[in-house]
Amino acid sequence: MLWLNQRKAYGESLVRLGRQNSRVVVLEADLGKSTMSCFFQDAFPERYFEMGIAEANMIATAAGLSLTGKIPFAGSFAVFATGRAYDQIRTSICIPGLNVKICGSSAGLSDFGDGSTHQSIDDLALMRVLPNMTVLSPVDAVETEKMVMAMAEHDGPVYLRVCRNDLPVLTDPDVPWQIGQITEVKPDGDIALLATGVMVSLGLEAAEQLAREGIRLKVVNISTIKPLDADRLVEVLRGCRAFVTAEEHSVIGGLGSAVHEALSGRLNLPSAMIGIADQFGTSAYNWQELLAHYGLTSEAIAKAAMRLDRETAR
Repeated sequence: MLWLNQRKAYGESLVRLGRQNSRVVVLEADLGKSTMSCFFQDAFPERYFEMGIAEANMIATAAGLSLTGKIPFAGSFAVFATGRAYDQIRTSICIPGLNVKICGSSAGLSDFGDGSTHQSIDDLALMRVLPNMTVLSPVDAVETEKMVMAMAEHDGPVYLRVCRNDLPVLTDPDVPWQIGQITEVKPDGDIALLATGVMVSLGLEAAEQLAREGIRLKVVNISTIKPLDADRLVEVLRGCRAFVTAEEHSVIGGLGSAVHEALSGRLNLPSAMIGIADQFGTSAYNWQELLAHYGLTSEAIAKAAMRLDRETAR
């Protein structure tokens, strides 16, 4: 299986956008070599603005540039882009609904070595609660590229969550993508996994484990966290006896919360949520160790699905 990096896809897509549209500009908060926005800097130095370690100023400047007709992409580590600049995102971008795009890089636990101060386990929740904000969480590098291109076409604020580490490619580059899309990666199953980011590939591993036990797991990639298409969710879950949500994020306010809110009053199925409990991150020697520490594994998905399968067996 091919593994590619979402950060690299983000940087390369910015360059592609820059060639297509002279209105695209990029702002960075001293982390261009990490977010890979430095690719755009090399190609279009006159349209690249290095703001230093000043995320609030970066977002406010992006808001101003959007008012001149530019399409600004502002990037930093996810924990800083959404945390340090939250007031500016809320007041200067979301309230007026300005056309600013924000990239939160090294999201979730993927910055495994730097600990809780650098791990964004709440970014989806922070961005999802803001009116006018669209929230995207790609499954792989190919989907990241498609999202960046779609972000430029979308009129309004968008937040893109990007992983630090390489991920397996699950997306067909030739299949079109649009905001709001929900994709059945493995269509058939009695129990459904509704996942985002790295948890989708782990879900496919869990499906293989479960198949040996005679349990069929449907694996669904939800890469648009907001707006979440409730009608499509109901359609995807038709014929399933239960579902599991899985995310590299707090169980509070992220994908699991969004799914249950969308289904409330529409579909009543037994469910389980896999994510980070009400706690902060920590440091580890590698990403896999950290994912295992918080129970974000294929085994955890399989265990939850097996329990639901037993409880709902006809």
